[in-house]
Amino acid sequence: MKIRIATYNIHKGVSSFGSKPRIVALKQALATMQANVYFLQEVQGRHDVMAARHASSWPGQAQHDFLAGDSHQAVYGMNAVYDHGHHGNALLSNLPIASSRNQDVSDHKYESRGILHCVIHLDDLPVHCYVVHLGLFAGGRRRQAEALIEAVLDSAPPGAPVIIAGDFNDWGNHLSEALRSRLGVTEVFDERVPSVGMGSFLRRLRGPGAKIQHARTFPAMLPFLQLDRIYVRGFAIDSAEVLHGALWARLSDHAPIVATLQLK
Repeated sequence: MKIRIATYNIHKGVSSFGSKPRIVALKQALATMQANVYFLQEVQGRHDVMAARHASSWPGQAQHDFLAGDSHQAVYGMNAVYDHGHHGNALLSNLPIASSRNQDVSDHKYESRGILHCVIHLDDLPVHCYVVHLGLFAGGRRRQAEALIEAVLDSAPPGAPVIIAGDFNDWGNHLSEALRSRLGVTEVFDERVPSVGMGSFLRRLRGPGAKIQHARTFPAMLPFLQLDRIYVRGFAIDSAEVLHGALWARLSDHAPIVATLQLK
């Protein structure tokens, strides 16, 4: 059975420049992806200032509920809390959600981060989904990646299908090898190197410490940093792409990744 997924840091539903509301256009753009499951970061659960300032273009609902609409269920993991609101990660799914849990992995008081773990049912088979947004500092990211690995080992049975997606802020690509070796996951762009010619030679050279080039997703206007990832286990990767262009550059500072997976 196939499943289409997307990961997207939506920048709290405002534009990268000028902080103009983009949440209505975001909802329309998400619909064009036609994903079964959306892994979203920087989702605004509440923002009293924006709601008061932009009453006509700011939904009365929490962003995760607004974006889910009637077609998807929404689960929200609240991470950062402040006087006028809060934000965090969210998972939207048109497949049944069996359970959810949000784990605090904040490394210091200035960056609130979490791992949102949801179990969805695909063809009556539990699939463990993890929405992540790691910190801006290398030491904290390493500790949060270790917490992610432990969370998956503790919550997903060996061999169970797993999808881990989000904003890893890992521009130096230091975290992937630990995830691959300890969890048995594959990043959806790992197989972009051709299997013939020079690509075949590169594959033979690629050892345990080799760094594979991930998709460039930041900044959305002219992406050159590889911040956003989708790691999977128990799936074959049919397709994966980064959505570029003027539309996506207006909506957020990150470009989204969409992938189609085939359950093994």
